[in-house]
Amino acid sequence: MPRVAVTREAVPALASRSVTPDVLPVAEEFVRMFHAAHSDAGSLSARIAQVRAEIAETGTYRHTTNELAYGARIALRDSGWCTSGVPWRRLKVRDLRGYRNAAAVAGECVEHLRLATNGGEIRPLVTVFAPDAPGSPGPVIWNEQLIRYAGYADGIGDRRYAQFTETMQGMGWRPPARRSRFDLLPLVVETQHEGPRLFTLPSEIVHEVPLEHPTLPWFGEMGLRWHAVPVISNMRLTIGGVTYPAAPFNSWFVGAEIGTRSLAEEGAYGVARQVAEALGLDTTSERTLWRDFATVHLNAAVLHSFDKAAVTITDHHAEALHRLAWLRSRQRPSAARPAFRLDPAAANRARAGAPAQFTAALDETRPQPTSRLAELLRQQHSLTSA
Repeated sequence: MPRVAVTREAVPALASRSVTPDVLPVAEEFVRMFHAAHSDAGSLSARIAQVRAEIAETGTYRHTTNELAYGARIALRDSGWCTSGVPWRRLKVRDLRGYRNAAAVAGECVEHLRLATNGGEIRPLVTVFAPDAPGSPGPVIWNEQLIRYAGYADGIGDRRYAQFTETMQGMGWRPPARRSRFDLLPLVVETQHEGPRLFTLPSEIVHEVPLEHPTLPWFGEMGLRWHAVPVISNMRLTIGGVTYPAAPFNSWFVGAEIGTRSLAEEGAYGVARQVAEALGLDTTSERTLWRDFATVHLNAAVLHSFDKAAVTITDHHAEALHRLAWLRSRQRPSAARPAFRLDPAAANRARAGAPAQFTAALDETRPQPTSRLAELLRQQHSLTSA
């Protein structure tokens, strides 16, 4: 298993989650769906009887390896995250349902990155960790993607993650001595028995592409770069009434996700103005469309650089056609249909770090467990009061 560096533990864990109470009809509908797609799956009635018995005894049931793979593939195909060219039927699903400890989950997230990067020929993957069960919730990954860049209060870095970065520093993470615009944020894995723990991603496992422009020699001097693999890590996978709260998955980047949404937008890196000024454009008014011209150059640089580095990427025009085809063919969602879903709390956690409910959920009538975060806050208060 790949090794990751532990920064330190943080605040106590969330309260337990459990499976949905109407799991049985949803489970049966999914099993019927699976057997309809797999004529060689064996007896449908025998499998339904087995699922009913498991749910009656434990409150949940365990998917077979083939059911899990089928559910994950259907969920990714139907989610809209599956970019053009992804062979969803052959999508590799890593079955790691036995992993519940934070260090083991973090280590396998690193392995996911290594396998997905594949020397630049991006390999779509889904890694499925332990599911929620009655009284035993599965692990949770806080980060929106496994690889995100820090944003600092002085405006350096990715401004979308400034609050998350501040929270990580409060929990013990220390940025490099010489901060840059592309400092890797730690990975946060939370389990019921350990609480949230921070892990430093090994820099050698993160494949980054330096950005240059096909016709503007000065562009490379800006020092822009981006990571090769977008691994979505804070969406929960639901299959037939069973929830897998940690199931990171990836396809490959659409160029505009980097050039437009990350580099050009003011709320992220906001380098469109820098590019426009280097081009000699009039930036005194938005009506000159300087931002549009600059963004086109940023997107051109991204596509050119990824192609030059032989890293898989697609463009937004090809993706628009793919999305139209997807919209025409997508299935009507239902409780039994496999899906990747994002909870509002998970989305907030990915941008802000731990929400207040993590500590508020504790019973205030009991002695509170001490944590490194609480100790740091007490020390800071003492220094301020002195």
